[in-house]
Amino acid sequence: MTHETSATDPRERICVKTSDGWVVRPPGASSSGPRWVIVETMAELPAAARRHGIGEHAVALLEHRGPGAHPSTVDHPLRARLDRSPDGEFVLTAPTLSFVEATNDVHTGALTCVVGTDVVLMSELGDAGVIQHAVDKLTGGFPVPDEGVHQVLAAVVLSLVAEASDVEISLGDAVADAEQLVFSSTQGGDPVEKIYDLKREIAEARRALAPLTSVLPELIAEAEEDPERRHSQPWLRRAVSWVDRLDQHLDGYDDLLGDMLSVHLSQVSVRQNEDVRKISSWAAIAAAPTLVASIYGMNFDHMPELTWTFGYPLAIAVMGGVCVTLYRLFRRSGWL
Repeated sequence: MTHETSATDPRERICVKTSDGWVVRPPGASSSGPRWVIVETMAELPAAARRHGIGEHAVALLEHRGPGAHPSTVDHPLRARLDRSPDGEFVLTAPTLSFVEATNDVHTGALTCVVGTDVVLMSELGDAGVIQHAVDKLTGGFPVPDEGVHQVLAAVVLSLVAEASDVEISLGDAVADAEQLVFSSTQGGDPVEKIYDLKREIAEARRALAPLTSVLPELIAEAEEDPERRHSQPWLRRAVSWVDRLDQHLDGYDDLLGDMLSVHLSQVSVRQNEDVRKISSWAAIAAAPTLVASIYGMNFDHMPELTWTFGYPLAIAVMGGVCVTLYRLFRRSGWL
């Protein structure tokens, strides 16, 4: 059994389970039963785990993971990992997602939690606000599956996936705006850069979701091994299905953007062909009088109608008539 020591950090936020549900414990107040400790920074998580009675094996998992495996190193925040200690405690690291509407940027962060028998400690890196959303859900009386500290884990994981779902919806709206830009003739600008940026953000979102598809099945397997964890299996399976569905939607958006890029390039090619036809038409119209003028500009002595009074006006009229005829023919064929 884990236990809470008397020394606590005033920067920590602690939620406790009461008969009325989860509540935020006032600073300095004592409590018993399941506790949820929210630590301000990743670097403080091992010390906080010791203060709240987490075993040394689990603390060692926090302190001695390989380079880049722990998000506090900020090397690879997109890596997800689940490690179990011999004491039955486990450490979970998962990526988080948030979306900036003004720039259509996907921001990634990370969340690490240590789950003991009656205490769970968490810290979050990034601006997704998953922990705060989970706190609001638990303390607001909203229905959350599971029991004890695993109810905290359920609230956090489901909030994490819900935030990812909001990112997916926002990306879908951005893709719809890009589609309107591609097919709208009234809006100027080149949509290629916007399409590429969206494809990059979708790829980042999918990279953040992919680790969850490996960690969540591990949580399901652990719940199946523990007869007392039967309440965890339904919500974990629902979370897996939710993540798979989000990944499918993002994959569909990526394919749609690829199709839009192909359509845009086809439109550019069509416009270029139209420009070439117009240039060719005007070149042909200009070539007709040029041909007549070049012949009469040879200055030979014996050329027809050189001494005729109406020769010059007739040549001008013939050149004008040829130009008008060619113009009408090109207009009829759609080249002009």
